[in-house]
Amino acid sequence: MRTRRRLIAASLVGSIGDGIYVPLTMLFIGSLTGLSLTSIGAGLTVAGLCALSFMPVVGVLIDRFGGRRVVIGALALRAAGFAAYPFADSYPAFLAVALVVAVGMWASSPSQHALIGEIAEGAERDRLLAWDRSLRNGGMGFGSLAAAGLLAVNGSAGFVGAAVVLAVVFAIAAVLVARIPAVRGGTRRPEEIREGYRRVLADRPYLLLTAANFLIAFGYTTQAIALPIFLARDVGIPDALAGAVFAVNTALVAVLGVPVARLTMRGRRTRGAALGAVIFALSFAAFAALPQLISGAHAIVAVLAVAVLYTAGELVHSAPSQGLSVQAAPDHLRGRYLSIYQLSWSLCRTIAPLLLGFLLEAGPWQLWTVLAVMVLVGAAVLLHAERGLPAHAVSTRDITTTAPEKVMT
Repeated sequence: MRTRRRLIAASLVGSIGDGIYVPLTMLFIGSLTGLSLTSIGAGLTVAGLCALSFMPVVGVLIDRFGGRRVVIGALALRAAGFAAYPFADSYPAFLAVALVVAVGMWASSPSQHALIGEIAEGAERDRLLAWDRSLRNGGMGFGSLAAAGLLAVNGSAGFVGAAVVLAVVFAIAAVLVARIPAVRGGTRRPEEIREGYRRVLADRPYLLLTAANFLIAFGYTTQAIALPIFLARDVGIPDALAGAVFAVNTALVAVLGVPVARLTMRGRRTRGAALGAVIFALSFAAFAALPQLISGAHAIVAVLAVAVLYTAGELVHSAPSQGLSVQAAPDHLRGRYLSIYQLSWSLCRTIAPLLLGFLLEAGPWQLWTVLAVMVLVGAAVLLHAERGLPAHAVSTRDITTTAPEKVMT
């Protein structure tokens, strides 16, 4: 129980850091380095793409040293990167620091999920993943409020303070994870270790799972990238009120994440995740209809109602899809499997600004139509992959009967 509390505490602390950094990214780096926004944007893109090339190495490190050590290393990288930002007084220095932060950020998710996979099994693993996700949303919301407070400080002092706070927050999270007892892995045969990424790339059902997640992940990125512009430009609500959609989503995911995860665990994970994608598609259709159907004072009520539907899609999809990615990965290659799965998120977040920007320029119905088709195709791929996935990964009901026999050694 103590192990789980420390894990949850570390997740909460780290997510507060994410909540501070994400809203302030461009302003934060611009104030500390004096670089133009164009230079910062290009540098962050380059750093993010370079960080992706480290993901296969992250998978190997997880399998060799365990998720716990890699989580500690990823958090330490982020703490060191933010501590170094105030001293990045040249473009090469900025790129180096941005790369360190990006590697730490991309490595955090697969190593965290691998750690959860090491310390829990079956339904308990699903519950920990749900708690981790809900607390991260709550921490992000709290961190965003802290970011707003730091913006109130005049001059660059607030941003220097933010750098110090971020370094301390991620260092504290690393210490909390370091206090989690080391988990002893099962005995691994040499031939299994040598399989490496060849085994992952030959696992067609898992690759289909990853491809489906890549398509559905665009539904998640839409909220931060495209939705605020759509609501202000096409629906006509004030910019400040557009932020209320994000607040509603964050609050609902933080509060309802665990209860909804318990409900979705009663059925097949593949079908639960596919249902979530279908609800996403319904919310996209509703968003597309908003400019033609409502105006004036009723707009906010209608937007919030559709935002709740969108959040329902996220809640229903996220728990079973995340559970699938961890449960379907063999114990001895979990790091490599999760690193490949993480690429679906990372590539989506890299491509999304370009694709969604193009679709926004094309028009509101084009944006939502393309997104709806993408998530529905993702749902179909999930259902197709179901027959090839391990039984214990697809359904929690099979865990009690198969888990004792299925020991990956």
